Amino acid sequence: MLEDPYPHYAELREQYPIFWHEGMKSWVVTRYRDCRDVLRNHELFARDRRRVGEEIPEFRQSLQTLDPPDQAPLRSLIMNAFRSQDLDAVGERARARIQELFRKLAEQDSFDWMRDVAGPVALSITADLLGVPEPDPDLYSDISEGIAQRMDAGLKPANIEQGDLARTRLNALAEEWFAGDEQPGVLKDIKDRAARAGMPMHYISNSTGMMFNASYGTVFATAGNVALTLLRHPDALERLRDERLLRTGVDELVRYDGPAQGTSRVATRTTEIHGTTIEPGQIVLTLLAAANRDPREFPRPDELVLDRTPNRHLGFGWGTHACVGAMFGQVAIRELIVCLLAAPQRLRPAGTATRRQTATVRSLDVFPVAFDR
Repeated sequence: MLEDPYPHYAELREQYPIFWHEGMKSWVVTRYRDCRDVLRNHELFARDRRRVGEEIPEFRQSLQTLDPPDQAPLRSLIMNAFRSQDLDAVGERARARIQELFRKLAEQDSFDWMRDVAGPVALSITADLLGVPEPDPDLYSDISEGIAQRMDAGLKPANIEQGDLARTRLNALAEEWFAGDEQPGVLKDIKDRAARAGMPMHYISNSTGMMFNASYGTVFATAGNVALTLLRHPDALERLRDERLLRTGVDELVRYDGPAQGTSRVATRTTEIHGTTIEPGQIVLTLLAAANRDPREFPRPDELVLDRTPNRHLGFGWGTHACVGAMFGQVAIRELIVCLLAAPQRLRPAGTATRRQTATVRSLDVFPVAFDR
């Protein structure tokens, strides 16, 4: 499943459009339209589990745990802060950072793409976008890993303690940023407008931390998946020299092998999917990666179609909880591809790529590569 889940997802889509997973105590939906409909129907399928009587401790309360209409002021605050940023300038600085890394790494016989490129790039450009000091790489890697493991708590309940500790450390980091000196970026805009949102401060601070982690984690994992895909399809990398294909190609790479494998909601009242009754309080897991290969929505779903249009993939979610930083993620991956194309030597695999032992987030752990000499 870690190496190649897509044949299994195809079988599930055809034979089990909805099924009960005993380990996760969840209904799992596997087809595109069903996943999309669950994600956009926030009245019937809630992200905020307080709507079905569960408690959410303060350290976990953020934009992610609110549904409309309560969510609207905070989402508007964060979206407006993102929209006010000069993403082209952020992209230019990201390009300079990547080129600097490539120049240093080109002198080595080989290197680990995840440790030496994906991690530093994800950390530096996320800190640049938010306008916060760049955290210590080892410290932040531990935080991000703990949160990623926490997402798998339905499969491994033992991950809860580690994940909650990581979230607490992230919240403390966000509080330091709010108390520190202001720099241009998303955080400054959030601070400037926070009073108008009328939200408790811990919601705003926690959301900023989770936004940082979502950006870092998405760029990190996507950078690995994209590099592996393009090195396995060198013809596709060459075709991305065409700027028109680059614009659509980034979305296609996310659809083809994105990091987000699934996300869950909880039913607020009795409903049915494909004749299966779902009771109030039961969890519904939308298997996003299976939906993104659904032939009912995507012709030739197992092929990398760089000019695919339309491409309404679920790689950044859908509906009221869609990723607020999706545009930034696209910029980061675009710059990475541009730098690969501009590198004076060709990048090639230098060993076997291995996957992280995580189910919700699909990410490489180690990917040995080298520049030709």
